[in-house]
Amino acid sequence: MTTGKNLMRAIKVFEFGGPEVLKLQLDTLVPVPKENQVLIKVHACGINPVDTYIRSGAYKWKPSLPYTPGTDVAGVVEEVGEHVTAFKKGDRVFTLGTISGGYAEYTVASVDKTYPLSDKLDFKQGAAIGIPYFTAFRALFQKGSAKAGETVLVHGASGGVGIAACQLARAYGLKVWGTAGTENGMNLVLKNSACRVFNHRKSDYLAEIKKISGAQGIDVIIEMLANVNLANDLQLLSRGGRVM
Repeated sequence: MTTGKNLMRAIKVFEFGGPEVLKLQLDTLVPVPKENQVLIKVHACGINPVDTYIRSGAYKWKPSLPYTPGTDVAGVVEEVGEHVTAFKKGDRVFTLGTISGGYAEYTVASVDKTYPLSDKLDFKQGAAIGIPYFTAFRALFQKGSAKAGETVLVHGASGGVGIAACQLARAYGLKVWGTAGTENGMNLVLKNSACRVFNHRKSDYLAEIKKISGAQGIDVIIEMLANVNLANDLQLLSRGGRVM
């Protein structure tokens, strides 16, 4: 609900810091879509780790203050800018690159980062697609060249990108193994298409993976913490195996 004809509620950050720097503003102007942009009425907004890094001031890139956080949004097109033909008012969409920020009632996004939202998905699911699923797809197929029948190990499979990688890999016919650090995390990985799961907090989990994979090794490893695990990952690979 807007508080005026051209005003909306939005979260703004006036200084970098913890969650307490997120301030609700009741009188923010509704952004106007420019050429090749769409105005989206926000129904749900995802929260990615990078959003928290930016808010805290720890990220390499810092927005000008004040700013509205939020990258991944799902909602309904409210208005389109000039030269926009792919969308019209009323279309269900999701985006992984808002321009004006997603923690708001309305946000502007570029058409080349906005996609139709399937009726099979609700808005909360749509807001979780962008960065996690696009990242997983890029790692698995565009860079990792994963193929049906291969074995993929998702190292850190209980997070957003990890779950996406498990689901996509299984859908494309790969044999999916995953790791997690808690019992709940391991159960979550199994529920999301992995046929084997390993506790990466156990000191011997790498030996266990190596024993089960045997001489063939792992074809593709999706790695979330390469600065810690890369050297060990290389010891698990098959001939021609890839770590992404």
